[in-house]
Amino acid sequence: MAFRDLYPHEILQDVLDKSYAKSRASFKNLFILSFLGGGYVSFGYIAYLKVVTGIPVDWIGLANLLGAAVFPICLICILIGGGELATGNMMLMALGRLSKKVSFSKLLRNWLIVSVGNLIGALFMAYFLGHYVGLTEGIASSKTIAIAEAKIQMDFGRAYLSALACNWMVCMGIWFYFGTQQTSGRILAIWFPVMTFVLIGLQHFVANMFIIPAGIWAGANISWGAFFLNMLPVFLGNMTGGVAFVGVSYLYAYKHLLKQDYQI
Repeated sequence: MAFRDLYPHEILQDVLDKSYAKSRASFKNLFILSFLGGGYVSFGYIAYLKVVTGIPVDWIGLANLLGAAVFPICLICILIGGGELATGNMMLMALGRLSKKVSFSKLLRNWLIVSVGNLIGALFMAYFLGHYVGLTEGIASSKTIAIAEAKIQMDFGRAYLSALACNWMVCMGIWFYFGTQQTSGRILAIWFPVMTFVLIGLQHFVANMFIIPAGIWAGANISWGAFFLNMLPVFLGNMTGGVAFVGVSYLYAYKHLLKQDYQI
């Protein structure tokens, strides 16, 4: 069977269909898949730490590049293996709402369940694999603490803009995923946008759910209150990046090419 990549308006159509399907998911399925999503993001971060801490400080540029290159395993697991990610759903569910196929209450329900599930999955990984097993401590502790403290030290405005740019890239990775029909092509499509946001060092809502608690358990000078305060600008920035710079932009660029029942 021959496959072809989708045109941008066809990607938009597919994303709208997916948003409607997500709005009808049961609480159990959403929670299980979002727990897995938080876990997969954590695996990506642990892999990143393993790479960067094994390379001399003098080669920091190479370390960051190679670390960023392994991180996208998280979104590959989520999109191909199955999982729910709050940052991707910001774009998907907002498109469903704007196309009038998803109610506002369904949007909020999805965002809340998936965010909580991601948080529990990330905390589980940060404590049991990061702290108890020690994968984010020992030789990795200095890097874990440095990353966590750098994220907390950003003021509201800088954290917001960093998060905005981050989810712009994450949602482009998801957009590209929907645009190709073969697994190998989907992996490549996901890889580079996600690698880019990690290489730049941008703030990601779910990634922060892992690395900041991991930093706290590793001995960082961070309170749990500061962690939850960080969640606000990062959530808002990720939401703006995914909704406005991907979802809304493509919706209004290509809405005239949608099926009749999706017209705005």
